Amino acid sequence: MRAGSPIRCILLLALMSPAPALAEPLILDRAVVRFAAPETGGVRSPRFVLERVLAFEARLEALSDPTLRGEPGTEYRERHVRAALERHIAETLLASLRIEPEPTAAELTRQARAARFVLIQRVGGPAALAEAARAEGIGEREILRILRRQARASLYLDRMVAPMLKPSDAELRSIHRTVRTPFHGRPFEEVEDALRRWYVARRLASALTAFYESARSRLEITLL
Repeated sequence: MRAGSPIRCILLLALMSPAPALAEPLILDRAVVRFAAPETGGVRSPRFVLERVLAFEARLEALSDPTLRGEPGTEYRERHVRAALERHIAETLLASLRIEPEPTAAELTRQARAARFVLIQRVGGPAALAEAARAEGIGEREILRILRRQARASLYLDRMVAPMLKPSDAELRSIHRTVRTPFHGRPFEEVEDALRRWYVARRLASALTAFYESARSRLEITLL
């Protein structure tokens, strides 16, 4: 070894020093579900669901459960985990499909923003969403990733299956008049925007459920 080489001296000292005891591994997150389908490239390109994300999505399902809404300290249950997983998989598959015409970046951004408003209304307000994220250590970047997935999935359903993102004024008025909604009894002009988000969310949820049921036969799901 050539004298005076600081990098060589440091490496030599490191090799001569006793190895430190290995610390216990710190698990930040882990995959709990692996799934594959032709839409995502088959078994050679499996997708994974992380534990924190699934727990967060299960909390969202619990918050939007009408049988639990308003209960203090509401926690998610097995049915909420199952619903969250099915929604996650359905959205991932739909987001992987080709859309004609392909949405622009601006369209995806607008739809992700709309998805946030729908989600906030679905779970009972921005504070409820923030608390669910805090409970599972979910950051804004991860929420945005979920919203972008939802945006692309909803654009696919709207353009390739049936229009559902922009109900007409007449359609909304008919719903307000004939269907029992959370806004029943209030003037249409007062609840129009909230009614639109509620109606779109219901239609998207129904379409996601139908798509997942049709995809069951070609799905490979493994609990890890």
